[in-house]
Amino acid sequence: MIEKRIIHTDAVREAVRALVRDANLVLPPPAAAALELARRGETGELARCAMDIICENAAIAERERLPLCQDCGAAIVFIELGQGVSLAGPFLLEAVNAGVADATAAHHLRASIVSDPLRRANTGTNAPAFAHVDPVPGDSFRITVLLKGGGSENMTALRLFKPTDEPATIVTWIAEAVRAAGPNPCPPLFLGVGIGGTADVAALNAKRAVLRGDAPHPDPFYADLENAVRDACNATGIGPLGFGGETTVARAYIVAAPAHIATLPVAVNMNCHSLRYRSMSL
Repeated sequence: MIEKRIIHTDAVREAVRALVRDANLVLPPPAAAALELARRGETGELARCAMDIICENAAIAERERLPLCQDCGAAIVFIELGQGVSLAGPFLLEAVNAGVADATAAHHLRASIVSDPLRRANTGTNAPAFAHVDPVPGDSFRITVLLKGGGSENMTALRLFKPTDEPATIVTWIAEAVRAAGPNPCPPLFLGVGIGGTADVAALNAKRAVLRGDAPHPDPFYADLENAVRDACNATGIGPLGFGGETTVARAYIVAAPAHIATLPVAVNMNCHSLRYRSMSL
């Protein structure tokens, strides 16, 4: 029998607590670099002023240990669970939710989660998180926390295209979705796009997409398509915070998945300028 690596879920709780804290307070370096590049690229007075304020806000948040935004977001938790790992202690998702609650209380983060979508009673802890566990080979255990604000999440778009539709048609639709969103998701955006799978898979992949950081897409076809999406969205002229300008989308990311021969789902998930995520391996 192969001996498994044992991870106690108390360590998961502490990891989630640290990840929620750090994601709220400090931009990941790829996001900060993309915003600085956008700031240097703006020539209009309002757009440049907006980018100056966005970058200053990030600097103050990091220096003063304050949340980047008053909306501390829903905690989207991705867990890569190695087949060679055995978990001990409290139930995994209970540990995840406890970590979110711990961070919310300890760092005075805004609690934005309601226990029921229609009766709207706030849980007071920003839990439960929305967790996704993926089995992977080996004995690794990796946690990623993505904090998703309500304003940008409300701009999510999904369309079921015909399988014969051309990539250019998809690019045009994405740009129109961004145009319709206008200033609501707080651009410049980090735009996640899920293509393929089923409708639910495309929507989830659109969230995962932005976690790639500054790495180029490994497939040149999709790398070119990401550039086409970014350029089409920037041509809308919405600009930083909707004041007009060159940068409506700072980065576009695509995750593609296999699909049924009769389907072509495409989902767009918009993330505001404060793209907040952190990862840790146990």
